[in-house]
Amino acid sequence: MGREHRGVSREELKQSAVVTVTVLLALGLVTAWTVLIPGVMAWDNIVIAVIGSVRLTGPVACAFAAWVAVRKRRSKNRPESWRVLKAPLAILAVVTGSFGATVLVLSLRAVADEQAGKLLPSGLTMGAAGLVLYVVLGWVIGWLIPYSITPMLAGFTVYAVFTWISGRTTWADRLAPGTREPYDLFEGLSTTAFVDQTLWLLGLSVALLLGWTAAVTRHSVALAAAMAAVLTAGIGVARLVSDHRPHPGQVAYSCQDWPITVCVHPGMKEGLPELGTTFTGIAARLSGTPAAFNRVEQHSRKTGETLQGGVVPIHVDDLDTGYADRAAREFVERLSRPCPAQRSAGYREIVLAWLRGEPLPPGDYPEHQTASAWFAVLTEQQRREWLRMYYADFANCRLQAAHFGAAAYTHPVPSPTVMSGPQAR
Repeated sequence: MGREHRGVSREELKQSAVVTVTVLLALGLVTAWTVLIPGVMAWDNIVIAVIGSVRLTGPVACAFAAWVAVRKRRSKNRPESWRVLKAPLAILAVVTGSFGATVLVLSLRAVADEQAGKLLPSGLTMGAAGLVLYVVLGWVIGWLIPYSITPMLAGFTVYAVFTWISGRTTWADRLAPGTREPYDLFEGLSTTAFVDQTLWLLGLSVALLLGWTAAVTRHSVALAAAMAAVLTAGIGVARLVSDHRPHPGQVAYSCQDWPITVCVHPGMKEGLPELGTTFTGIAARLSGTPAAFNRVEQHSRKTGETLQGGVVPIHVDDLDTGYADRAAREFVERLSRPCPAQRSAGYREIVLAWLRGEPLPPGDYPEHQTASAWFAVLTEQQRREWLRMYYADFANCRLQAAHFGAAAYTHPVPSPTVMSGPQAR
């Protein structure tokens, strides 16, 4: 058992394999957990998290493959047969095994909860194909540059390169083993795009590995197979040039119907109670104004469709702490256009704070403090009546000191132009 096996003793191989599997599994789970959208119970979320874990586990696998390749290159025993593939294939088995364990752990957690949608095998296959590419790159780099520092440099290099490619805004970002960010829950995942990425990643990986085999063993068959793999990779790239991202479609909402109707993506149904409470208060304050509503629907940020009267769209990115307040703040901000003048903005902020259910701000000027103090002593019913009277001025940033006082409450302040308040969009 102490014999040298490709420059590495069998004991070293076994021990390093166990350590690598443990590190990759732990790192994969931690990274995937950070990628998961908080509170979202959907299989797409699991797939995105598993793929996202490759961003860190990939460079680690690359460094491990480079370390074994460096040891192999330094050994005197260099077989010229197909047995040269035994070591890299063994590394691939170890790395993909850890990836499978990560998928299994996350899937067991998901099965314990009711998940929306279904598991997409093509996404998991693409993630595994990305890991394969990291390993092959590490193996080739370690073989070509057999120095002790090579494994660390290989890991950092591939991480930097793929991170840079992922940040590109052109079709080139699809060449990296990952998905486009930010992920849109309403857009869904594209099986076609995952298949094309898998063709590209596996084709490139096989081409590199067989090309290395041909160079080491001088087998023409290996070279021919490498050329075929290049063709496969080319097909994948050609298909990736076309954008296969699905477009947001009709969603079978999960809804809460009382006291107003609030509908969200089924993967976020756990957020219905808090969203319902928050937006019921806002709906009551907007009652009787042009922005009145009785139905709230969660929508993608990428869609701008016009909804029927009484229905307003909201955006909820996750169910992390404060999600309902964030959605409410964003919605209320859209009710009134921003005020360029600081004095006008102060009056606008008084009304926005009330609509959000927050304490009224004191303001930066004495007149703001006076207006806030006057508005604070009004009852909720009086505030609603005031807003119905002056909604057009609020929506078009025309509020002034004259709007806040006993005279303004009994005698409406004339507006330069009468305009309908904008519906939230």
